[in-house]
Amino acid sequence: MTSSPTTPLHGQRVLISGATGGIGLITARELAARGAHVTIMGRNPSKTEDAARQTGAAATLLADLSELTQVRRAAREYTERFGQLDVLINNAGAFNTRRQETSEGTEQTWALNHLAPFVLTHELLPLLRQSAAPRVVTVASAAHAMGRIRFDDPEFRRGYGGWAAYSQSKLANILFARELARRESSIQSNSLHPGMVATGFAHNNGGLVSQLYRVVDLFAITPEQGAQTSIHLAADPIGVTGRYFSNSRETTPAPQAQDDGAAFRLWVLSEGYLD
Repeated sequence: MTSSPTTPLHGQRVLISGATGGIGLITARELAARGAHVTIMGRNPSKTEDAARQTGAAATLLADLSELTQVRRAAREYTERFGQLDVLINNAGAFNTRRQETSEGTEQTWALNHLAPFVLTHELLPLLRQSAAPRVVTVASAAHAMGRIRFDDPEFRRGYGGWAAYSQSKLANILFARELARRESSIQSNSLHPGMVATGFAHNNGGLVSQLYRVVDLFAITPEQGAQTSIHLAADPIGVTGRYFSNSRETTPAPQAQDDGAAFRLWVLSEGYLD
């Protein structure tokens, strides 16, 4: 199933992170088909260029989003090259069974899944504010229901668990989208669960985890199906902000994802990484 290009996006500039495969690739393809000028972000030059050819994306932007210096550099580069942004789709993410740190000393899951979209969005706010109808779409997960924000140790320097770190980051995605909507009333900011999608999720870990998710993929939905909610939030009339969606419908997230106090605390905590 693919989205029908019924909502024109001519003249709209769209930036999608993690768009070299999976639902990001499909989202880029479908939004480009609607007439948007799509820029896809990827880490690998050849894969990113190949994805651009497959999707009809207008441009590419290279960055390892787990490195916040690269996130900031990519935002500056995008601003200098294009000077317009109407839709930002924070799609990149990963699951790691073992605790790893980036070269900047930040825990990998926290850096890529939460801090990257936070910093990227923050750096691109000046452009988004200039748009007539800006949108920020953040890909979260139903896994948020098992998460909690460890405000005293968000990087799991003590007692790391792969699933705990992942579910915390997905809860952070929803709280971030919620707080962004509160702070920026002109920006439509929503988050989503794409479903259990066969995208190669968790295969990077190897061993039993990789084998398990290869079995899960046999029963998962296709990337085309999983991309539909991202496409819907990026292009179709929505009329709400600060909400959580699944199957292209507004859905009530877990109680901890509705905690406005936690959303505020998370924003303040995340600002500590903006230096």
